[in-house]
Amino acid sequence: GSELGNWALGHWTEEGYDLFENFPDLASALWAAEERKLVPHKFPNNHIPIPEHYLAEDATVAVETRAVMAWMDKNPFVLGANLQGGEKLVSYPFDTARPVSETPAAAPRRPDDYEDDNPELQETPDHAIFRWLAISYASAHLTMTETFRGGCHTQDMTNAMGIVQGAKWHPRAGSMNDFSYLHTNCLELSIYLGCDKFPHESELQQEWENNKESLLTFMEQVHRGIKGLVTDQQGEPIANATIVVGGINHNIKTASGGDYWRILNPGEYRVLARAEGYNPSVKTCSVFYDIGATQCNFVLSRSNWKRIREIMAMNGNRPIRRVVPGRPMTPRERMRLRMRL
Repeated sequence: GSELGNWALGHWTEEGYDLFENFPDLASALWAAEERKLVPHKFPNNHIPIPEHYLAEDATVAVETRAVMAWMDKNPFVLGANLQGGEKLVSYPFDTARPVSETPAAAPRRPDDYEDDNPELQETPDHAIFRWLAISYASAHLTMTETFRGGCHTQDMTNAMGIVQGAKWHPRAGSMNDFSYLHTNCLELSIYLGCDKFPHESELQQEWENNKESLLTFMEQVHRGIKGLVTDQQGEPIANATIVVGGINHNIKTASGGDYWRILNPGEYRVLARAEGYNPSVKTCSVFYDIGATQCNFVLSRSNWKRIREIMAMNGNRPIRRVVPGRPMTPRERMRLRMRL
């Protein structure tokens, strides 16, 4: 029961790790690269690699954390949630607070936007989608949006909506949510099931009733957005192809079978698929309000850029002089052309 323990009890492992904050801090690495204008040409905005020092055997990383990261790399998860206690709200990324010195000027907002007058400067490119996912859980909960009495322990941080951005509420670096978003395709949130972290057995049935419909509604959101296959002209799947959604500066990649899923709010999107050695393909995909992802497949044709790069490398990466038809070549030009061929 709650009278026998405080909020922090059970928060750490036997070895002293807080598993939720034990993941690599990829958000700070991304922001540092943005400051140096390296994104996305030299530093990706998605599937950011795990730093080498973090993978070393003597790194201060829990064995459970390593197992979860390996699990994420093995399975192309689309939507995730970690369940916690001691509060009653849904928290979404970013959980890491961006340093003021690295914060760019906030983009102007539409007058009818749903955000407050002081938008967070560390919003993810999928901020609107994360809010929708959080609201889908909180609105179906029996008591999560009844915040007129305040929060569980302090004032209500959710503006009576039952949702809050992690960095605004409880800033932390290396969270599972931020790692999942920046290293995989998965959109992950933290769901705090109730104020009582250690409810008595007699209270468990009511806690289940409070959260049951929310859990089902949240899982249904995996079918909102677009999905499809990326193949070549022979129908072979293309793994690790990049899916770019216009207006959202966060790309995803196809799984080993060439399939992808992208959770999106209703609307019309310009979607591009590209892969190394292939010509990119662009099409317009519409997402509707009804549950059910829109099928949006791509067929990519092979590109000759790979062969062009090989020829350029043979030429020392110098521009190859164009031969003008009708003009005779000099002996030197003829010899150079023969060497290249």
